Amino acid sequence: MYAVVQTGGKQYRVSPGDTVEIERLAVEAGQTVTLEDVRLVNRDGEVLVGRPKVEGAAVVADVVAHKRGPKVVVFKMKRRKNYRRKKGHRQELTVVKVKEIKA
Repeated sequence: MYAVVQTGGKQYRVSPGDTVEIERLAVEAGQTVTLEDVRLVNRDGEVLVGRPKVEGAAVVADVVAHKRGPKVVVFKMKRRKNYRRKKGHRQELTVVKVKEIKA
């Protein structure tokens, strides 16, 4: 059994027991979060596709930790113009462990 859930503008394929890094959620570590924007559910070959969401479906997960992703360096330069800009970015992430898929 698996589901495709959307959070933070991205879609993730999750199964019970999976650990997934998603965009930062405003939930403290150790608490339970319910993701209700489920786009697809597959129950042993029976596929439910939402338009755009599957009604009544939800993914229940435990928040394991909050962390920051790897640094991405953005470098801009215009040749011969003495213009250089270097910026770094680290995305805030939440690590969740999927407990169950309700469909």
